[in-house]
Amino acid sequence: MTIERVREWVAAARRVVVLTGAGISTDSGIPDFRGPNGVWTKNPGAERNATLSHYLADRDVRVNSWQVRLHHPMWSAEPNAGHRAIVRLEQRDALCGIVTQNIDELHQLAGSASDLVIEVHGTARWTRCWGCGDRRPMSETLARVEAGEEDPPCLLCAGILKSDTISFGQNLEPDVIERAMDVSADCDMMLAVGSTLSVYPAANCVPVAKSKGATVVIVNGQPTAMDDLADEVLQGSISTVLDAIVS
Repeated sequence: MTIERVREWVAAARRVVVLTGAGISTDSGIPDFRGPNGVWTKNPGAERNATLSHYLADRDVRVNSWQVRLHHPMWSAEPNAGHRAIVRLEQRDALCGIVTQNIDELHQLAGSASDLVIEVHGTARWTRCWGCGDRRPMSETLARVEAGEEDPPCLLCAGILKSDTISFGQNLEPDVIERAMDVSADCDMMLAVGSTLSVYPAANCVPVAKSKGATVVIVNGQPTAMDDLADEVLQGSISTVLDAIVS
């Protein structure tokens, strides 16, 4: 069976990189973006809130964004069996990096070491001031929103606050992307999990790993843009499949 073959590959691997997208967190109750029930699939207008130019220029967009953050299912989400399976790879010293497109920090909450998690799109659990760069826990700012501040300004310079994530139109952090490509080039197995593999440059991790001779396994609920590059493609519940192949 396919899962048995992949389980053998995983057991033999010594330098695994896991690339994770929103699909790994759907079993934790966090909706993805581009899937059949994705946030942007159901409401294309929601993408406007994630566009930097709109966010900075339009107070109404910011007010709406703060309400979305306040009531986001991320705050009640718990890591699932897929996140915990990746921790098991780390515990057997087979994991050299988790390149994640996710901003929920569920990998860290599951027990993955922070220095192994490469957050290419940042984290929603912190805020950053667009003016002075002050960075604080998101929970502190959401408490201000709950207390009645619709668009809370920076406490240091009164600048615009946003989540410490990469919005559309915002530059990625070059050092973060370089590190993601470096670990991908050095792995002997690439597990691409819960991603459509259509968002760059994170998706480049897969062809980079493949070009260096790594075994590539894609785990997703639907076909991806890079299924033809994979040595094996497993479709199904991501948390269930990951739990089965990392044993």
